[in-house]
Parts: sequence; structure tokens; C-alpha cells
Amino acid sequence: MAQFSRIEVATAMKETGMIPLFYHNDIELSKKVLKACYDGGARLMEFTARGDFAHEIFGELTKYAIAELPGMIMGVGSVTDAGAASLYMALGANFIVTPVLREDIAIVCNRRKVLWSPGCGTLTEISRAEELGCEIVKLFPGDIYGPNFVKGIKGPCKWTSIMPTGGVAPTKENLSAWFDAGVTCVGMGSKLISKDIIKNKDYAKLEQDVKNALAIVREVRK
Repeated sequence: MAQFSRIEVATAMKETGMIPLFYHNDIELSKKVLKACYDGGARLMEFTARGDFAHEIFGELTKYAIAELPGMIMGVGSVTDAGAASLYMALGANFIVTPVLREDIAIVCNRRKVLWSPGCGTLTEISRAEELGCEIVKLFPGDIYGPNFVKGIKGPCKWTSIMPTGGVAPTKENLSAWFDAGVTCVGMGSKLISKDIIKNKDYAKLEQDVKNALAIVREVRK
């Protein structure tokens, strides 16, 4: 069962402005990555569940977060159907992120009052997601659409909250472009939690990189 309400999750997304994305099949490594992000100031994590038995890793990671990392909001990404969404919510997911817009996922998440963020690529999809109760829409893949797409959406639909993932980098230039366009928050995966960091198990660097990225977000939002 979720530890945080969908309102609390949406508020945390808006306040922090950044969500690290990560997946690995090693639970101990995953715990260290999660702690480094937490120590760096991140308060949300999207576990991109793309591997076999990923639900087992997520369950253990969520138990660890509840016991050791107070205030850490665990969510799951790459969810493609209602059955998977229900499974992850039973394992403690506080939010569900999908690469596509599916009404069956909206129904099961709304039933449990869990925030869901569907991947959308047109204004029609975004509008439908909002009709289904979506608070923050995922723009995916972000690098294909870019900040100008966000500006175009925000013109007629100023109330729309958008979170791009894919193509978001922890640099002032990149983050300025996205937040100036009007995004609510961003999701960052391999450009933040790089392959080199994982290979070298350089958790101190990851912690500092997360701190730096959050500092840039705060700066460009002023």
C-alpha cells in the first residue's frame, strides 16, 4: 500500500522539480544508488522496472526506503498494463509512470488514489489523460519533442503539468530550456545515474551530482 497520497506525491514532484530514474537487478547496488540519491537531496525515485523479477527488487527496495530513508517516495516506471500497476501498488508503489496512455491503468490507480503519470505525445492524449484524472503528464520521449513542444502545449492549456523524461541532462543549459518552457518537473535517468557511476560504484559522485542537479533546478526556476 502507498505510504504517500497522490496529492503529497504531486506536491513533492512540483517542489523538488526532479525525479531520478533507475533500474538494476542487484538489490544491494540498488540500495546504495537509492541512498546516494536520497543523501543528495532527491525525495522521489522512479524504479524503471524493465527486467525479469523486477517486482522482487522493487519490493525489497521499498522496504529499505521505508525503514532507512524517511520521506523517500518510491514509484515505478515502464508499467504497461493494469495488472502490473496493481502488483506494484501492492508492493508499496506511491506513483505509477507509463510509456503510454492506458485507461485501464488510470482506473486501477484512481481506485487506490495513487498518482499515475502516462507517457503522452499529442495534445489530444494529454487532454484525455487529464480527463481521466492525471495530475502530471509524462512527455516521452522528451528529446524527440523538446522544450518547444512544451511551450506549444502550455499556450492553450496553461493548467497542464508536464514532466519530460528522455533527453533531460543535469546541465544549466538543458534544464533552463525545459523549465523556461514551463515544465513542472523532469525525470533523469542515465544522464544522471550514468553507466560509469554504476560500473565504478562511485556513490559519492552520484550524491554530489544529484545535489548539483537539484541546485541547478532551483536556480533556473527563480
